[in-house]
Amino acid sequence: MPIPPVTWDIAIGLGVSVLAWVGVLLAAFTLPGIWFAIVAAGLAQWWSIEHRSEPMFNWWTLGACVGIALAAELIEFGASAVGAAKAGGTKKGAIGSVVGAIAGAVVGSFILPVIGTILGAAIGAGAGALVLEKHLGQKSWGEAGKVGAGAAIGRLVATLAKVALAAVVAAILSVAAFV
Repeated sequence: MPIPPVTWDIAIGLGVSVLAWVGVLLAAFTLPGIWFAIVAAGLAQWWSIEHRSEPMFNWWTLGACVGIALAAELIEFGASAVGAAKAGGTKKGAIGSVVGAIAGAVVGSFILPVIGTILGAAIGAGAGALVLEKHLGQKSWGEAGKVGAGAAIGRLVATLAKVALAAVVAAILSVAAFV
């Protein structure tokens, strides 16, 4: 006996919902979780069109999720550099904050999953900005410390914002999968 279409719809909807919330967790690890959720929704959309001849999601819904994801990427990419710049940093400090954030996230992930990743990225952004401003930018320890603190705060805010936006995308996709 074949599986009824409504059962497929529910199963695919649940799958998209679960994968979208996994995407939130991935975003907390500073991985591309929002894009993971969007790819899952896109595959469900393809399946629904291919097998049911109708889309699972409204195209505007998917477009809005992509727009939110792009905004999250821009926020994440620039926040530690902007934080460093607002504290008086140079391009060297901005570069140090980005490199430090990546290194800190990797190290933090091994020490304490999720929280360690977020804190590691923030601490790494601050340390990277501080080191480059002090040694390459010729700033005093106090000036370099302010730049590092600005970079760390910017990175922490960016990561929390990206996780929040990933949760918004997950909520949108979870509801839209069943409407």
